[in-house]
Amino acid sequence: MLLDKTKVGLLTLLTAFIAPVLGSFWELTGDYVCHDPSIIKEESTWFTFCTGDGIQVLYSNDGTTWARAAQIFLSELSWWNTYVPDHAGSIDVWAPDVQLYNGRVWMYYSISTFGSKVSAIGLASATSISAGSWRDDGVIMTSTGSNDYNCIDPNLVLDKDGNPWLAFGSFWSGIKITKLDPSTMKPTGSIYSIAANPSTTDGAIEAPSIIYRDGYYYLFASIDYCCKGVNSTYKIVYSRATSITGPYYDKDGNDALQTSGTVLDTGNDRWKGPGGEDVYDNVIVRHAYDATDNGTPKLLINDLSWSDGWPTY
Repeated sequence: MLLDKTKVGLLTLLTAFIAPVLGSFWELTGDYVCHDPSIIKEESTWFTFCTGDGIQVLYSNDGTTWARAAQIFLSELSWWNTYVPDHAGSIDVWAPDVQLYNGRVWMYYSISTFGSKVSAIGLASATSISAGSWRDDGVIMTSTGSNDYNCIDPNLVLDKDGNPWLAFGSFWSGIKITKLDPSTMKPTGSIYSIAANPSTTDGAIEAPSIIYRDGYYYLFASIDYCCKGVNSTYKIVYSRATSITGPYYDKDGNDALQTSGTVLDTGNDRWKGPGGEDVYDNVIVRHAYDATDNGTPKLLINDLSWSDGWPTY
């Protein structure tokens, strides 16, 4: 069943918000173990939603000290196994994306198994995060072994006119985007290809996050390979377009369908394989594998800066 609002009652006990003094890199403390983060601020509380059992939830009243709240799903939903039979018996839910639209909080997420195109994107919604009582809005779209794309890693995107779109996709033919019906928040119309990674045999690109800024749509994505601890080779790339459906170009003017984009972050000696990124209000979050802690995936947060129309930090 879905998380009952009483299980997040502890959030009402949070101390008064004190704005942190933050530089480009946010120094985090507490429990910030996370994979594929999606970040959002509701009133004075930050929330991060992560891949894991039932969708894992972190919260913070200052953006730097984090704790873990109750998970969203306490048991599997019946429709998950209809579309992804090999997922039966599991409550491992991937890559949630949480955003506010039209006065309601929408959470897209993925049901899949590793290395398979048999996948589904689901949707849950609530009046607010702190209220809980998430409503199951069912399956949004699915892929099978016959598709050349994978229905995982959803990202709700608003175009310059406030219309909702869904970016998604992983490996194979790459990142896609499709328009959503604002009354149902489900896809309507065509699916467009916007980025790919032909440099790898399996098209290793996933985790789109798109924002609109100063006349451009900026697409952030992850290329190469996650989920191998300190041996992960994930990298964050970016590209931009004047139309939400593309074409997207990297910083050198090349089509992102050919180059995947320009590399933003490859990690460092401690933080290996950064990716699964989300961009929110000039903040970029991602996970990386901590070489000082046996490759545990953890949340990283940076202020996102801009130089000559391109992102940097």
